[in-house]
Amino acid sequence: MELRHLRYFLALAEELSFIKASEKLFISQPPLSRQIKELEDELNARLFDRNNKRVQLTEAGKYFEKEVRQLLQNLDNIALKTQKISKSVSGEFRIAYISSTFSGDIAELIKFLSDKYPFVNFRLYEMPTASQIASLEQGEIDLGIIRAPLYSPKIKGTPWFRDSFSVVFNKQKINLASEDEIGKLKEETFVFFNKEYAPNYYNSLLEICAFYGFIPKVVHEANNISSIIQLVKNGLGTSIVPTNILKSHNYPELGFIELKKVNLFTEILLATPQGDDSEIANEAIAFLLHW
Repeated sequence: MELRHLRYFLALAEELSFIKASEKLFISQPPLSRQIKELEDELNARLFDRNNKRVQLTEAGKYFEKEVRQLLQNLDNIALKTQKISKSVSGEFRIAYISSTFSGDIAELIKFLSDKYPFVNFRLYEMPTASQIASLEQGEIDLGIIRAPLYSPKIKGTPWFRDSFSVVFNKQKINLASEDEIGKLKEETFVFFNKEYAPNYYNSLLEICAFYGFIPKVVHEANNISSIIQLVKNGLGTSIVPTNILKSHNYPELGFIELKKVNLFTEILLATPQGDDSEIANEAIAFLLHW
């Protein structure tokens, strides 16, 4: 039994017509009939009931079709993984990140990987967690830096770090000295991540505000941390951000107060497709975990 026998069988199973199947395969009908007969003889099973008017799968043929489709899909996945392994020394490696994690850590990661794999083209994409999960499942990115929770069985998530939350505000417009004064913000306007863009994160911010006794007046929403920080810096609102943001957005106009009393944290995961044992991905994860 050869691979062509299986592909010819599937073509006929899909079309249920020797004429249409042969046209689809770009061969004439006699070779197709011969290949199907060879397959049935080897299996010692009749796969099709056929006469001058119609072609139909037998019960054995229906079972065989299901199993062959799964087999060929597995072969395609094997070929794809083989290509990825082959490209571990050349080609392209795609890394996505959520905006609130882009810092010197990621810049150092790219420098490290570029030095180790000089013939690989590393591409960076800023993407929300939901989009990254879909892209990882479809093989469109190789490494994702996402915010928990992760529910997809097709993706492996390695915890990178857990971060607390901090209030960020414009010091020229708001006088806030400690966490005990957070309740004063109930009269202030807020800048949050867009709810559709990051629903779990958005709900966490509402929960934090509720803990301190108020419902935030959200007047501006944005899809990346730089926009949020810029709005706060310009005095257009207050926000609640991961504390780690202070490392990359420490401006003199801004005040940060870590929220230590509320028992809420945000966890960042390093995500890769399940079962994809990429050398570069493993190196990248190991670097970030020990950086």
